Amino acid sequence: MNLLLRYRVFLWSTSLFFCIPQVSAQTASVRGFVTDASDGQALQGVNIALRDATGNLRGGSTDDDGFFIVVRLQPGRWLLQASFIGYETFADTLDLAEDRTEQLSISLRPGVELDAVVVEGEREGGAMVAAGVQTVRPADVDLVPTPDVSGDLVSYLSAMPGVVSIGDRGGQVFIRGGEPSHNLALLDGMYIYQPFHILGFYSAFSSDILRNADIHAGAFSSKYSGRMSSVIDVHTRNGNLQESRRTFSFAPFVSMAILEGPVKRGRMSYLFSGRASTIERVASGYINQPVPYTFGDFFGKVHWTISDSHQASVSAIHTYDRGTLDTVNENSDEIRWNNTAYGARWLVVPPNLPMLGEVLFSVSILNMERGPKDEPDRSSAIEGFNLTVNLTNYGQRTNVDWGFYLRAPRLDASLDGLFQNLDFTSDRILSTGAYFEPEISFTPNLKGRLGLIAEFLGDQGFHFEPRIRVLYELGPHQFSIAGGFYRQEMVGLNDRRDATNVFTAWTGSPTGSLPNSIHGLIGYSTSLRPGVNVSAELFYKNFSNLFVSEWTAFPRFTTRLQEASGRAMGIDLRMELRKTNFYGFVNYGLSSVEYNAMQETLPVWFGSNEVRYRPPHDRRHQINALLSFTWKKFDFSARWNFGSGLPYSQIRGFDGFILMDGPVDVAADPGTARVIYDRPYEGLLPSYHRLDLSIDRIFQYRDDSFVTVQVGVINVYNKSNLFSLDVFTAERNNQLPIIPTAGIKFEF
Repeated sequence: MNLLLRYRVFLWSTSLFFCIPQVSAQTASVRGFVTDASDGQALQGVNIALRDATGNLRGGSTDDDGFFIVVRLQPGRWLLQASFIGYETFADTLDLAEDRTEQLSISLRPGVELDAVVVEGEREGGAMVAAGVQTVRPADVDLVPTPDVSGDLVSYLSAMPGVVSIGDRGGQVFIRGGEPSHNLALLDGMYIYQPFHILGFYSAFSSDILRNADIHAGAFSSKYSGRMSSVIDVHTRNGNLQESRRTFSFAPFVSMAILEGPVKRGRMSYLFSGRASTIERVASGYINQPVPYTFGDFFGKVHWTISDSHQASVSAIHTYDRGTLDTVNENSDEIRWNNTAYGARWLVVPPNLPMLGEVLFSVSILNMERGPKDEPDRSSAIEGFNLTVNLTNYGQRTNVDWGFYLRAPRLDASLDGLFQNLDFTSDRILSTGAYFEPEISFTPNLKGRLGLIAEFLGDQGFHFEPRIRVLYELGPHQFSIAGGFYRQEMVGLNDRRDATNVFTAWTGSPTGSLPNSIHGLIGYSTSLRPGVNVSAELFYKNFSNLFVSEWTAFPRFTTRLQEASGRAMGIDLRMELRKTNFYGFVNYGLSSVEYNAMQETLPVWFGSNEVRYRPPHDRRHQINALLSFTWKKFDFSARWNFGSGLPYSQIRGFDGFILMDGPVDVAADPGTARVIYDRPYEGLLPSYHRLDLSIDRIFQYRDDSFVTVQVGVINVYNKSNLFSLDVFTAERNNQLPIIPTAGIKFEF
């Protein structure tokens, strides 16, 4: 009770301090939102420039919501310009009074880009990464060839260095050494616990509903908590505010429909989308292997611009997946999961305060089962709510991000005795905390962030997580350093002994020790010349209190859970080339992941109670190359990726086993042959590589109506890439063979 009282006092004092108006005597401020005049979408990265009569220049750029603010301006007359590539420049003259804030709503019209003054530019693209963060936009996603007319975020993720996917099925993504359960996936602030579909080309994040996605591969800021490896923060676009639009697409793998338009023109809009797999009914007719996959998703959003300083939105999503990953074994178990999430967001700009506030509330549900539909042998469920308040106080040289949160997921699991030393019970984990992270501009070229999270977690008491991030720019060169401490209150348990097993059970810490990690990274990026960017990033993660399946010399249907530690380290290299009608990038990832487990039975086999091994997602080398160009109105895209072999446990030999359940004549009873495993994960599967191609052409048949036709080939040279290997029979379970694809999309 004393701890809780102290925590409440901490929250009160922090809130009181930041709610005091920041008075800047005899100065003025300008703030507002910038949108696309044609559809009302927020424009990110718009350059805002203000110049007074003496030539003084101030400014900035818009954020994800199109918001900008310039503070501590001298009263008087200022010329404001808002400019963005592909839009006409907006200009206006402002007469600013002291101690007043000018609130603006700017709409930019698509058209010819005019000359503009650039104050602050966003570094964008596949090679421009700052302290582990990369922002991905729909145009980036659509460059990657997929068996669909529209792109999907997971296809772009799999083309990033440091991101490992076990194969083209399973919905499992590992980022810089972390397990899938170590990743935080957010959609408009809603928790999505299993965001990737069973077929690896698709996720809950279609490019058709995407505004942008911030991918934090590590060392993320204090705004995010509850996960210890990475963050995928996805933001959806709003519906069209000016006119009703409809989009329909048809392809052998997936078909899609989108409806959007104004509820109240210029103020309120709706956006509804739905996708359903067609692979079992259509593509299975010409693919030379079983494709027992069914999946889909439905998304809806209503956005309301209440006033120039208030916006609100309500979002909801439902996803479903069903299939069998082992297409060789007819007796393989079916796995099923579905996500449901709904939430609300309120964005507010308080009057006469240099502040932006965001309130998020959401409920997220995940249900996962393995085995027969009526009587699954394993099941797991999460149902919980999340309340988050994010605030930013703006100053001339210092911006302060701060806020607080309350999370309360309920966890249920039944594993049919998979882990012998673990009893699952229904459990609700209540965590509440606050964060504080100022960003200080020491000089125009040097910025630093020093953050701290204070969290109260039930019986665990208080925890503190410090974070740091520093950026330094020297001409075209950018240097970055970031790091921090990260904890996770929920544990995702998976039996990694079987590559085709993607079932994950969520629970609280089995031992009371919270999984945690320490991150560190050093980055460098530069523009060699206009349109040519390169970057390099070194990273290190140290993991503690991991929970893994214990190693056994003999095959067993059940196992025991044991604690382990680990580390991941490596380097990501990227190069990007962007020219008129041409875009390409190549990246290379070198990484090493190692786990260290302690086990009482190990000395019998290895002479030590400690075993160090490479986990099954440790892919040492990765190469991704993407090429896209336009020729005579046709858009061509090609992607080639290579991955070195993944570890697996080899067979050391065999022995005979006799069950002594009564009098047995051991001389006459031959017993049963039994496999003996070698040290864990010391074998290597074959390397993986694949080439995908696509050609698109957009036809315009009315002023506002378009038809997109796409043809392509997945796995062009029909490489037999291995998904899993049965070590007993040496039978291969291969990934998808060569697949010709075609699709059509109507927009009107």
